[in-house]
Amino acid sequence: MDIIVCVKHVPDVAGAEILIDESGKKIKTGDLPFEINEWDEYAIEEAILIKERLGTGSVTAITIGDDNAEATLRRCLAKGADKAIRVHDDAFEGSDAYAIAKILYNAIKDLPFDLVFTGLQTNDEGYGQVGGILSEFLEIPHASLVKKIEIKDKLIEVNRELEGGLEEVLELQLPALLTIQTGINEPRYVSIMGIRKAKKKELQVISLNELELTPEEVGISGSWLQIEELSIPKPTKQVVILDDATKIAEVLRARGLI
Repeated sequence: MDIIVCVKHVPDVAGAEILIDESGKKIKTGDLPFEINEWDEYAIEEAILIKERLGTGSVTAITIGDDNAEATLRRCLAKGADKAIRVHDDAFEGSDAYAIAKILYNAIKDLPFDLVFTGLQTNDEGYGQVGGILSEFLEIPHASLVKKIEIKDKLIEVNRELEGGLEEVLELQLPALLTIQTGINEPRYVSIMGIRKAKKKELQVISLNELELTPEEVGISGSWLQIEELSIPKPTKQVVILDDATKIAEVLRARGLI
């Protein structure tokens, strides 16, 4: 079972003060730490678990990003991925979900695979569309919000998360693409031994010229959507601290609570 997992190196914005940069279209990331996208961590873990259960196959992690993104690929290798591919070119700047899926398609279309995993969405842009578009490029069936996977020879049975706590069970023919939801497993910690082994593994780097794409097919010119402006929502309510019993009573009386 050969599995390709698309991962992304994203800024950790949990608890951080978010600021918009001078262009008005991006957040400032200079002071933010970066890490593997949350949904992608579950995806790479599920791929490794499947390989371990079957006792055969390979797991390849692929990302679009600059040199810094290699930290996320090294993490995937340390967990147990067999290969890692980084795709980068300055022309990719400004790519939307469609262009990103196009880049990934050209990078993996000639690789052997039975399954392709993506995270359901990313922490930063949150498109939630790359997986579905990529499956159309690859012309293979796909399922989203996957919470459980069972391999059945040339078929897979998956449980999809629906609204209201419901789940849908589907059968798909292989090869197939799945977008992975959090909670499908418990991602393992990266061991010291895994980190040492990961440092010795080779990372393949692919540029635009090797993808049979032109600069016009990626980036802003190759995208269907463009970000015009980012803004931080303005607070609609203000917290008022009441440290006087009389004031508390007045507020409660005004709201008809006493």
